[in-house]
Parts: sequence; structure tokens; C-alpha cells
Amino acid sequence: MRILFFIFIIFSAQSAFALEVISYQPPFQTDKKPTKIQYTLLTSATKPWKVCAVYPHLKDSYWLSINYGMVEQAKKLGITLKVFEAGGYSNLEKQQSQLRACRRWGADAIILGTVDAHAYNGKLSALIGNIPVFLMTNDIDFTDPDIRKHIKAKVGVDWYEMGKAAGIYLAKQHPKGSGKVRIAWLPGPQLRGGTKPVTKGFKAAIANSDVEIVTTLWDDNSKELQRNLLQQLFSDYKNIDYIVGGAVAAEVAISELRTNHITNMKIVSTYLSHGVYRGLRRHKILFAPTDNMVEQARLSIDQTVRYLEKKPMELDIAPLITDLTPQHLPAAAIRNSLSPAGFRPSFYVNNHHISR
Repeated sequence: MRILFFIFIIFSAQSAFALEVISYQPPFQTDKKPTKIQYTLLTSATKPWKVCAVYPHLKDSYWLSINYGMVEQAKKLGITLKVFEAGGYSNLEKQQSQLRACRRWGADAIILGTVDAHAYNGKLSALIGNIPVFLMTNDIDFTDPDIRKHIKAKVGVDWYEMGKAAGIYLAKQHPKGSGKVRIAWLPGPQLRGGTKPVTKGFKAAIANSDVEIVTTLWDDNSKELQRNLLQQLFSDYKNIDYIVGGAVAAEVAISELRTNHITNMKIVSTYLSHGVYRGLRRHKILFAPTDNMVEQARLSIDQTVRYLEKKPMELDIAPLITDLTPQHLPAAAIRNSLSPAGFRPSFYVNNHHISR
């Protein structure tokens, strides 16, 4: 009886650390199929591996939450983490210089959130030598032989599904024959990040509904630039029913609608941020999916360490997407998505501690 009791305790402890995630097979392929699996995160590393992480930017709380999850998992495992951020999706040369800096630092591995899916075609070897690369969040062109040689594993949802989730929400609200509603679509930067698959997913989801995109406005995920787009929108269009777009556009839309005394436009976001979460709580934003950014970052660190230590690993994984509305804000999803209020960007972790 005592043996059975201890087996139960051990199983319960292990289960507590298991996450339900998506594993894609075959990995890295356009026709890959998702399967739900149980994933257990490592609790320690065999040595303080030097891992370099390169982000597109830290201008919105999406990447801040990525930073938090990554830093916390690095602290837990006792590895050394060095973080760079390029300052925006247009800063390809800066990100390339940061990859070279990772190489000079002597990184054992690089976690890459690329500014452009095709920016490194034929160039990765020249930038990083033989360092293994682990893709996170943003996609890359796996058809390129040089990229394929270096990318060992990937963590990140299919952004098509994020756009699709927002589209499904609106299509359910406005099915075919219920009366046309007019959408202003503000997905973010036109040639960078995940905006292309988000747009495809959104359009596919609304195809057989009464949701109509009447204008599309592109620009980088900067509050100033998104504010300019909204002011342009208010000047050019008077009968928009919904503003739908990235988290930065959704956040700015709340204040801009208030400032301009506009009460007949509603807001939907294609991903979660701290501002979007506050908007959901205040019923200012009607819907946002989350790809659980904190969990995503923990998985990326875990995946990297597993590779370095030659432990069993899943090559192509993603957190589950969670749909959020003002009436549905599960605590676990928020905890796995957003950094705590007091967290500030952290660029170096060593010996279980953050150095600033």
C-alpha cells in the first residue's frame, strides 16, 4: 500500500508539470498535421549552456511576455541566456548584426524570432557558422537549403489559425444573410512577421459570412504608426462597424475611439497583449485569441536544452490557441500568456539570476 501511495505521489508531481501542446508531423512541412500531446518541461540542465535569443523587437507586450517566459525558464534550468532585440520588423541589418554578435559571444545555440521569413535565405551560415538555431514564434522559409541545415526545431503556432480564430468569432456573430457589417483590417506590417498568414486565415473564416473588409491599412507595430492609421481611417470612412487587427492597433483603437467620440465601432484583436487583456476586462474589446506566449517561450528554452543535451525532443510544437472574450478569461491562459505587471525587459540571465 505504501509503495502504491508513493507511486501516486510521483505520478501526480510529474503530471503537474505536463502541458498539453500541439505536435506537428511531419515537422516543418506545409502539409503537417497537428496532434495533441502531453509535454513535460525539464527542471534542470547538466551545464550552464550559453543560449542567445534574438527578437524582432520589444515594443509591445507580446514580445515582453516572450522575454519573461524565456528568462524564467533560463533561471530555473541554470543556463546562461543573452537576449537581443532588433527594434522593429524593418531592422533586418540590425538583426543580422545581432546574430553575428551571438557567434562572437560563443553561443551554444540561438533562438531566433526572425523579422522576415525570407530574409536569411542563403545567408544563415555566413552569419552564425555552425551554431544550431531554434525557431520561435515567427516562421522562416524551410525550403531554403542553408536555413534547413541550421534550424533544428521550432516552437510557434500557425498564425493562419490565429487570424482564423478572429474570423470565426465574427462570422458566428454575422452569418450569411444576417446583414452586412463593414470591417477595417489593420494587421500590422505588410511584409514582416505573421501578418500574411493571419490575413489569409481571417479572410478564409469570413468568406461565407456577412463580414466585409472595406479597407486594409498596414504599418509596423508602433503605437504612433497605428494611431496615424486610425486617424486616417476616421477621416476616410464614417460607417465602419469593426476595427480588427493586431494587438497594438486594438489597444490604440480604444483611446482613439474615445478621443474622437465614436461609439458605433467595435474592436477585435488577432492576438493578446496586456492592453488587449485590459480591454477585454472592460468590455472595450470583444475578442482576442492567445497563443500563450509565456508558455511558448518556456517551451523554446526547453526544446533548445533538450537538443544540446541529446535528450528526447519534439521538433515542431506549439501551445494550444485559447479564445478569449470579456465573459471568458481563464486564469491559466492569462498566466501562460502575459508577463507580470512589474516585469521589465531582461537581457542577461546567469547562474539562476537576472543581470541588468
